[in-house]
Amino acid sequence: MSSGYKPDILWSPHHADRYVICDTELSLYRIGPAGSSETKAGALPLSEETAATLLAINSDTPYMKCVAWYPKQEPECLLAVGQANGRVVLTSLGQSHNSKSVPAEKVRLSGDVDSGLVVTKPLYELGQNDACLSLCWLPRDHQKLLLAGMHRNLAIFDLRNTSQKTFVNTKAIQGVTVDPHFQDRVASFFEGQVAIWDLRKFEKPVFTLTEQSKPLTKVAWCRTRMGLLATLTRDSNIIRLYDMQHTPMPFGDEVEPTIIERSVQPCSESIISSFAWHPSAQNRMVVVSPNRVMNDFTVFERISLAWSSTTALMWACGRHLYECAEDAGQGVAATEKDIATKMRERAQLRYGHDTMQVWRNHMLAGGDDPQLRSLWYTLHYILHCSYTENVEQKQQSNKQSLIYSGIKNIVKSSSGTTETRHCWSGSDRQTDVPRYHSEERSLALQLCGWISRGPDIDVEPFLKSLEQEGERERAAAVALFNLDIRRAIQILNKGASAEKGDLNLTVVAMALSGYTDEKNSLWREMCSSLRLQLKKPYLCIMFAFLTSEPGAYDAVLYESRVAVRDRVAFACMFLNDAQLPRYIDKLTNEMKEAGNLEGILLTGLTKDGVDLMESYVDRTGDVQTASFCMLKGSPGEVLKDPRVQCWIENYRNLLDAWRFWHKRAEFDIHRSKLDPSSKPLAQVTDGSFKVLLQL
Repeated sequence: MSSGYKPDILWSPHHADRYVICDTELSLYRIGPAGSSETKAGALPLSEETAATLLAINSDTPYMKCVAWYPKQEPECLLAVGQANGRVVLTSLGQSHNSKSVPAEKVRLSGDVDSGLVVTKPLYELGQNDACLSLCWLPRDHQKLLLAGMHRNLAIFDLRNTSQKTFVNTKAIQGVTVDPHFQDRVASFFEGQVAIWDLRKFEKPVFTLTEQSKPLTKVAWCRTRMGLLATLTRDSNIIRLYDMQHTPMPFGDEVEPTIIERSVQPCSESIISSFAWHPSAQNRMVVVSPNRVMNDFTVFERISLAWSSTTALMWACGRHLYECAEDAGQGVAATEKDIATKMRERAQLRYGHDTMQVWRNHMLAGGDDPQLRSLWYTLHYILHCSYTENVEQKQQSNKQSLIYSGIKNIVKSSSGTTETRHCWSGSDRQTDVPRYHSEERSLALQLCGWISRGPDIDVEPFLKSLEQEGERERAAAVALFNLDIRRAIQILNKGASAEKGDLNLTVVAMALSGYTDEKNSLWREMCSSLRLQLKKPYLCIMFAFLTSEPGAYDAVLYESRVAVRDRVAFACMFLNDAQLPRYIDKLTNEMKEAGNLEGILLTGLTKDGVDLMESYVDRTGDVQTASFCMLKGSPGEVLKDPRVQCWIENYRNLLDAWRFWHKRAEFDIHRSKLDPSSKPLAQVTDGSFKVLLQL
């Protein structure tokens, strides 16, 4: 340890809470929690948690060049002080501020301190013709080895045979220090460079650390962390750290060592005179400035993160390893789960593989996501929908492509639209609401799920299915839009009388029963007011429909709480050929920007559909749904889209990462059936496949 009248720090080898500051005098401090009973009044704050109390001062050893603690337990606080005149003085730090020291002209080099034995000549004289700039013991079980930084060489002396030495020529002869966790690794420095040596391969440094242009003043290995070296340059407020714990030893000539370098700034803008690692507290050091301002500082480890394929998070910090796994308990809502967890659970349930009842795939995803429900019902209607006889005659050559092109393209191809005015069902009174019909509009209604195949527009099967699923308000609205007000009232009354039914449905049914189409009637005025007070969206749009002027149905068409397929079906029935494409285009763009899967009904499995799905994947990361959805489309340009191929390959990689080997093979078979252009699967024997599964 070199002082040079700038403060330096030495931790006691026996007391983890004591250290010495040395410059023109020796000062013994005890460090402890700030505000504790052991910390005396007037203690120096070192950090928010710690403070230092001055225990003793020794001013009897001027001109200090180096200081070292006595390594044994007794006597306590014995230090050796090397002075500028070449003398070595043994002194101690007691509890009084004026501790007496051994006379400087008598130097103790060996023997029991309390026995009175005074040695006036050295036991060994080594390197007599060279100046020694640094020195340290090499820890060995049965050897007494000294490493010395002599003039232009590092030398290893064996005190059992002083006539022999091992040396290497180098300029890096200052500050020699041994890694306390690896006895063959040594550091030394010269000006702005640090040399790292392996004593088993002492011909040259294994590598050199190049510092800044300023000369180094201190290097020190961390005593609690293997391979962590700290360096300090002159007039600097930064300590540089070099992490060498993962570097193999000894180094081969062809091996490039890996070192992580970082810098810490313990004292803000203050210049650091010296520092010392704490002997037992992990990554902790005390630094001191030229005017003896001290700071207790902990070097925080870089946190290394690792995600497992099952979404568990693990990170290492110092000697601790932490793991955080997602709570998979039954009380955890599906919306709170990570998308990777959702996809993994769905894969185990064969999500996406039901090709007979395609709509059931949304049930395999939990059945609680309205967008997935809409998507799989849309795919079900697309795959099982057929044209009426007239449409097949007009579009026979383009039939397949039109089915997959979505309602947006279907309504644009519409021709021969007719306008009709019907009577309210069960009444002879004709309504003034015009309805529009064409083969293409009927096809759109089929894709929306309102009607079945064939030329007849019969919504009764759809109404019954909604009632069975408990969607009373929606069923009543669909019945009303089909001008069957009596059926709507019946559905509402039935819903009100059911177990756990909503009695408010009876009030709505009574209001509907008094419907009149007179413009200035009290009924219309009261229902317009009632609509604004209703919270359920389908009840709101029922009154919006009855109180709106023909063709002005914005309150129905732009009610975002209503399913897209119901709004589109309504538009196909009540908007003319000029209004319908404009509305569909606007709604399609909204769905694409939001990545809303309900919009697949509009885009179909086309490039627009891929754009929409891209927004959905960007928002959710659900490559599983994206892959299965696009594979349901007709083979063609869509499956060749790089984005689609990327989703498919990412999902395959996920299955492999989860070790779902059978699931991935099943997906590949499913893919090859739907996309003949995909590459054939690699063939393996049964034996090799079994080995793969065991691994």
